[in-house]
Amino acid sequence: MRERTRHFQEELEDLKASILAMGGLAEDRVQGAMEGLVVRNPGMLDSVLTGDEPINQLHIKIDGLAFRLLALHQPMASDLRMIVAALKINSDLERVGDLAVNIAEAGHRYLSLPPVKPLIDLPRMAEIAQRMLRDALDAFVKGDIALAQSVLDRDDQLDALKTQVFRELLTHMLQDPGTIEASLALILVSRHLERIGDHATNVAEDVIFVVSARDVRHAPAPGTH
Repeated sequence: MRERTRHFQEELEDLKASILAMGGLAEDRVQGAMEGLVVRNPGMLDSVLTGDEPINQLHIKIDGLAFRLLALHQPMASDLRMIVAALKINSDLERVGDLAVNIAEAGHRYLSLPPVKPLIDLPRMAEIAQRMLRDALDAFVKGDIALAQSVLDRDDQLDALKTQVFRELLTHMLQDPGTIEASLALILVSRHLERIGDHATNVAEDVIFVVSARDVRHAPAPGTH
């Protein structure tokens, strides 16, 4: 029995480590897509577009680990919540990888056109989204509810920046219709970055569920009824 418990704990640690590795890959791809856009390097964007295989393999591995733990050990309570959360987080991270590809595609469109404006708010959005993702995964591994909550609290910053980017680019499009195509590409990038923040928020909500068995997905905001 003790041997079985030890195996279970080792496999659970392997699952957590694999989730962290998946998060690292997803974040690297977002970083590469944004850097390629900002420094106007199509080659960096291409490496994001063609570099899907490692994240796909890890996605399959994590699902396999989680299903094996469920089938062999029939875990209870917090361990069961941890494994179910890992499956959901794995899916969120794969979507982040897909969104990095979407950013790279929009980046290619943007680089084929005359630049509209200096890119200031989009890199800030990327920085916030990546930090949210990193902290959410850190909170998952440590079981840190306060860190998970701080991720949820930052989502409004991303939304505000996305609105700011949209308004500014709308002004450019109205003043000069020649900027419409390039502006739309940047608006798409801002939307993809906001979605990455949403996936980080999903992970943070899963952490709170794992640690406290409390589902905060549809909870009213503080001060509302």
